[in-house]
Amino acid sequence: MTGAPSNSDSSATVESMEDNPDGGCHIYRNGYYRTGISVVEGILEVNIIQMTNIQMTESQAENSLVDFVVTCQGSLPTDVCTVVSDPTCQESKSVVCDPVVTDECLLTIRRAFEEPGTYCINITLGDDTSQAFASALISVNGGESS
Repeated sequence: MTGAPSNSDSSATVESMEDNPDGGCHIYRNGYYRTGISVVEGILEVNIIQMTNIQMTESQAENSLVDFVVTCQGSLPTDVCTVVSDPTCQESKSVVCDPVVTDECLLTIRRAFEEPGTYCINITLGDDTSQAFASALISVNGGESS
């Protein structure tokens, strides 16, 4: 089957061929198309610039809390995910994701650690079109971190 193009003001021509399973014949389609492309900057880079232990009272001491200060370059994130893994970054122990509402790319993320140890932390910032992450090793020692 062939037909005249319906819109002749575009510069791109498309020709496609489909197999017809019923008769073994081929269907040819010729025509023009038009599309628009939007280029977005995306989140280009994430950096963990500070890790701070939060001092707890004895009644709150079951978990160690750590604040991570994170910066990024590029577009502003809409969500943040933190993956806590073993020191080799191979075995995931927990994943926490939260929405982000910010007008600058400087975030403080607070995470709890149930027991002392060394952990691999992956912090991922994302938006509708991109993701970027940073990793760090942290040692949590029963209320203290380094």
